[in-house]
Amino acid sequence: MRPAMRSLFGAMAALLLAPLVSAADAGTAPDVAKLYQAHCAACHAPDRLGAMGPALLPDNLARLRKAEAAAVIAGGRAATQMPPFDKVLGKAEIAALADWIYTPVTPEPRWTDADIRTSRIQHVDPATLSARPVFDADPLNLFLVVEAGDHHVSVLDGDHLEPIHRFPSRFALHGGPKFAEGGRYVFFGSRDGWITKYDLWNLKVVAEVRAGINTRNVAVSPDGKHVAVANYLPHSLVLLDGELNLIKVIEATDRDGKRSSRVSAVYDATPRQSFIVALKDVAEVWEVSYTKAVEDIPVGFIHDFKQREGAFIPAYLNPRRTVLAEVLDDFFFTQDYAELMGASREGVGQVVNLDARKKVANLPLEGMPHLGSGITWKWRDATGTERTVMASTNLKSGEVTVIDMQRWEVIRRIPTRGPGFFLRSHETSRYAFVDSMMSREAKHILQVIDKQTLEVVREIAAAPGQTLAHIEFTRDGRYALASLWEQDGAIVVLDAHTLEEVKRLPMKKPVGKYNVWNKISRDEGTSH
Repeated sequence: MRPAMRSLFGAMAALLLAPLVSAADAGTAPDVAKLYQAHCAACHAPDRLGAMGPALLPDNLARLRKAEAAAVIAGGRAATQMPPFDKVLGKAEIAALADWIYTPVTPEPRWTDADIRTSRIQHVDPATLSARPVFDADPLNLFLVVEAGDHHVSVLDGDHLEPIHRFPSRFALHGGPKFAEGGRYVFFGSRDGWITKYDLWNLKVVAEVRAGINTRNVAVSPDGKHVAVANYLPHSLVLLDGELNLIKVIEATDRDGKRSSRVSAVYDATPRQSFIVALKDVAEVWEVSYTKAVEDIPVGFIHDFKQREGAFIPAYLNPRRTVLAEVLDDFFFTQDYAELMGASREGVGQVVNLDARKKVANLPLEGMPHLGSGITWKWRDATGTERTVMASTNLKSGEVTVIDMQRWEVIRRIPTRGPGFFLRSHETSRYAFVDSMMSREAKHILQVIDKQTLEVVREIAAAPGQTLAHIEFTRDGRYALASLWEQDGAIVVLDAHTLEEVKRLPMKKPVGKYNVWNKISRDEGTSH
């Protein structure tokens, strides 16, 4: 019997045979540890690190409110193997379990190199996969829609705007899928550390590995030979090959090895053939080259660079550090990746040159700018001079900030309905779409900004109380797809020129959608 089936039968047996422990009847507080072992451990592991079910740790559950967790325990989760427990457990017991899974595990759990290697699953033999797409749609105009409502991914034909496939995903995908080898392969990262390699041409999961316990995102080199995984827990950057075999683990510590840090994100810098790494707790930015054709990294004191008098290490798959005065928590890159824009937790913006490895400018930002969702475009000022500008949403202020990328000055602060998360456009479109999803009153409204006048020219609204967010364009920019972010939600297809609704595709809480061409071409209107 396969391990997954043994776990499932174990969970069913626990559900059917475990004695009822009623705190109300006994007049005592529930023994939550025994409840967990009897009803939850078979699927979520005795140590709460996850098995067939997801990890049940505070950081991993950050996007799930405790009341929602209690509702899942009571009622189960549709389209998964999570059964309802409301007929087995009382309300006090369910509430105690919900409280318990939001408390830290002590001592802090570990995930070793051996754990990573042991976790790897080969789902199909790559030699059996077709070298051509098994469908008729344009493979470069496909969309992947992440449906958080029942943990599935839908594949949309971007020409006909219809689904062609749907498959189950790991729990709580995070950070957006990353494409490689011309869009054939896509890599997903889940909140609890599972990395999935999916063959989009064959519509099959190829392999999986668990690279951490709490993972933020994944980055992949364009040729698919190097995969980088950013972890909150453990504090590490994990490097894998294209088949998800472990290459190495880099512990996230400062230059002196004294302070440890969570890794908040990793980005592929294609023009530099490297990964750029953001650290949550250390004032450093790392660059990790995935090409061997790069200069070695000096360490310690160097007497003469040319004569190589001093200590050096290979730059291939080792961090080259840019040491800063303060931690930068969110990044945006120029198109050539020579410079990054970063924001501190206090909202102070900086521009860092990755070649000089130092700060070169300050950015006058306010609130909490979401630079990772920024976009660029060409804009003409009142004199007719064309400039490249960058625009970003703000998680605390109702504005879109437009910045001149030559002078690093704010050109315009465009008022919006409320704090927003996503800003999207397309190089062929005159419009940029911004949500206000951090606002209770205006989260149902998308606003449309004219990229030349820098004014809001249209509003597109769902029903009050719903959430409408995350635009993504078709390859040619003709249509813009928005997410109605509800359990029984939809992809709302808009004509990108007239801004009128064309159709709706029912989806289960479609939190994000990603067009192959826009991602692999690094279109200026989408995040990288």
